[in-house]
Amino acid sequence: MELVWIILGAVFIIGGFISSFLPVLPGPPVSFVGLLLLRLTSPTPFSLQFFIIWALIIGILMILDNVIPAYGTKKLGGTSYGIGGSMVGLVVGIFFSPVGLILGPLVGAFLGELVAGQTSNRAIKSALGSFFGFLASTLLKVLASGIMGYYFFTSI
Repeated sequence: MELVWIILGAVFIIGGFISSFLPVLPGPPVSFVGLLLLRLTSPTPFSLQFFIIWALIIGILMILDNVIPAYGTKKLGGTSYGIGGSMVGLVVGIFFSPVGLILGPLVGAFLGELVAGQTSNRAIKSALGSFFGFLASTLLKVLASGIMGYYFFTSI
């Protein structure tokens, strides 16, 4: 039975890492489930304190994942239209492969700022803030999922 938990945990770890790039599934929580499944094996490789710390890290990451792109947009002069356009662009970008996931928030923020009446130069600046915020939050999720993957695979 332990082999089943290990294989299922590995699927969650790998799925969490991959979904860190995509906004469809939250990557770090999926990876965390992989670590929890490994806890069902004997001997237990991780302490309760380990899981509590990771749960806190993941909670903070999930909050930051929503805050960082909006902060990047706002920091470079964006308006609520740019932030909303960035979020709409992210959702629309899902349907256009990985390129859409990268360009969607950028184009969405740009169009949102144009709708708000900003000049094209201001709209580009705001869109870049959104894009860099998106990249930063994605990097944090990938790092967290990668570290959880490291802990998983070194403990089996």
